[in-house]
Amino acid sequence: MNTYEIVTERIISLLEEGVIPWRRPWSATGAPCNLVSKKIYRGVNFFLLSATKYVSPYWLTLKQANDVGGSVRKGEHGEIVVFWRVGEAENRDIESAEQESDDRKRQRFVLRFYRVWNLEQCSLPQLVIDKLPKVERYQHDPIEAAERIMVNMPNPPEIEFGGSKAFYNPVADRITLPPRELFTSAEEFHATWNHEIGTVASVLV
Repeated sequence: MNTYEIVTERIISLLEEGVIPWRRPWSATGAPCNLVSKKIYRGVNFFLLSATKYVSPYWLTLKQANDVGGSVRKGEHGEIVVFWRVGEAENRDIESAEQESDDRKRQRFVLRFYRVWNLEQCSLPQLVIDKLPKVERYQHDPIEAAERIMVNMPNPPEIEFGGSKAFYNPVADRITLPPRELFTSAEEFHATWNHEIGTVASVLV
């Protein structure tokens, strides 16, 4: 399976689970970026890393984790990111007699992929972690009436808290929401929950 097929399969899998990786109604944790270089992942890499279950926006390769004195925890699976560069290859379509003495060349795009792991999957020195910006978290009182609606809903889907996105997975009948403390208010949390419940209703109709 080549790089194009691997990435396409991953995106299709996310869509089938109900995840739309390019729709993020909030950015409480920031854009996914490399922990060492601090460069933000762009293009399809932004989509792929934004669609994971992790709250932390920081990612690093296995080598980078080792270089800073840490490690990836045993059993953790990395996420795919891709990169491309412009290379040169001999133009084999030109007859030998027509080739110039210095061998004519043509440019080509070279696409590769490698794996990165989220900060939450790694054991890193505390000194490294202390230098990172903290994810802003909020304290807010629950809205009792809204909480009662959640508790008393007949045949409710499973609710899972994690990551920095909200979506409904019809296969598992599960709503995934970011942790409550990432929402700036209780109103925003319940508005997001109600939106996903509306998605459940539209799927069942």
